[in-house]
Amino acid sequence: MTAPLAAQPADLTVDIAILGAGTAGLRARAAALARGMRVLLIDPGPLGTTCARVGCMPSKLLIAAADAAHHAEGAHRFGADIQRKAVVDGKAVMARVRSERDRFVSFTTATTDTLGEDALWHGRGRFLSPTRLAVQPTDGGPERSVEAKAVIIATGSRPSVFPQFLGAKDRLIFNDDVFEWTDLPRSVAVIGPGVIGLELGQALHRLGVRVRIFGVRGLIGPLSDPAIKAAATAALAAELPLHTNARIDAIDRVEGGVRMRFVTDVSLTEEDVQEEIFDHLLVATGRSPNTDRLGLQEIGVALDRRGLPPVDLQTLQVAGLPIFLAGDALAERPLLHEASDEGAHAGENAARLVAGAPLAPIQRRSALSVVFTEPQIALVGARFAELNPDEIVVGDVDMGDQGRSRVGLRNQGRLHVYAARGTGKLLGAELCGPDAEHLAHLLAWVHQLGLTVPEILALPFYHPVVEEGLRTALRDAQAQLRA
Repeated sequence: MTAPLAAQPADLTVDIAILGAGTAGLRARAAALARGMRVLLIDPGPLGTTCARVGCMPSKLLIAAADAAHHAEGAHRFGADIQRKAVVDGKAVMARVRSERDRFVSFTTATTDTLGEDALWHGRGRFLSPTRLAVQPTDGGPERSVEAKAVIIATGSRPSVFPQFLGAKDRLIFNDDVFEWTDLPRSVAVIGPGVIGLELGQALHRLGVRVRIFGVRGLIGPLSDPAIKAAATAALAAELPLHTNARIDAIDRVEGGVRMRFVTDVSLTEEDVQEEIFDHLLVATGRSPNTDRLGLQEIGVALDRRGLPPVDLQTLQVAGLPIFLAGDALAERPLLHEASDEGAHAGENAARLVAGAPLAPIQRRSALSVVFTEPQIALVGARFAELNPDEIVVGDVDMGDQGRSRVGLRNQGRLHVYAARGTGKLLGAELCGPDAEHLAHLLAWVHQLGLTVPEILALPFYHPVVEEGLRTALRDAQAQLRA
């Protein structure tokens, strides 16, 4: 009888094994190699990172096509009427999305494509012990094992879905599926007005797809400031059907698509129930970390309700073991630049542990996130919900009155900056408006530098630019600080 895999000699022995070859895993590998470690990457594929394959880049390609069509149709507002409605070629749109997506993926696989058998295993790994992994090859070959002095988990995340949506059956899709389309559908219902739902929902709408977006409890994007939430909701709902306080009574797979029964607001009565059929039900209700299928519980590591093990958020070490967690699998800040930083830190600390050196705390950058809708949504530093209202002043500007924004007919949204009442130090911001991605970067930089509102206002602001709207909010905050 064959001995259990854990009792057999390992097929390979390395210093550090990394589960996942995405953004965090590749950065972890680079950091560990720089420390002279022997490293093995383990990934079932497909390779290419979530961002390049199904996230940041293909979604921006779809948004770019949508914006081109939308702005062409809006040219008449400037007196430059194109005399006809923009005609969207769905096949051409998706062909470019997939082609450029594949190009971005090729950049990220340039490293893994050159790795040999001793550096990359294509398969799924699970823990046999804190330092021993079993790996089931993707091609169905016999299971193998690797012994490592430290292991880094960088397995990413997957879309979350609730049982009530399963009635859509084969018409239930996630953002990953959208970028495999060869043509645009006629209609899509979107569940979840978060980052993914808003970006894809608005883009599909602008490309001529019939779209409805459903949410609950008034949530929209990552916003927590009531005034900014209201501004974002009003701006987006003026363009497409957006119901942030809806109730869905039934979802059924019927001939021709998915039938939904719903009310657009929970305050409505049964007489207001609507019924509509969509080609697809796109569920964008968040993502779950891929940490619940790694065998952690079998080696004595408890998982919480999200499937996450206990982790020191400073060192990224799991339960005091020679295991580290980084990237979307950590679910702390599921953004590419954060995954990159966490991967590098996990690789550094894993190498430190192997070398017998003390672990180092991660040096976080100022929090920064952007939703690429129009108007854009962004967060910097502390969210409004994380602050004590009695200890801050809120600088406000209505972008509807902002000069450069009005020139470009993009004068929608609102911006709030939060400053400490005693010191004037910038604590954070929530904003919805034109060029929010750029305003947020400026705010993130001065926030990380620890500047106060007066110090920021001493910096140059050109005229006429959208950044003058930010200056208005800062001046409002300064007036309150002086008062």
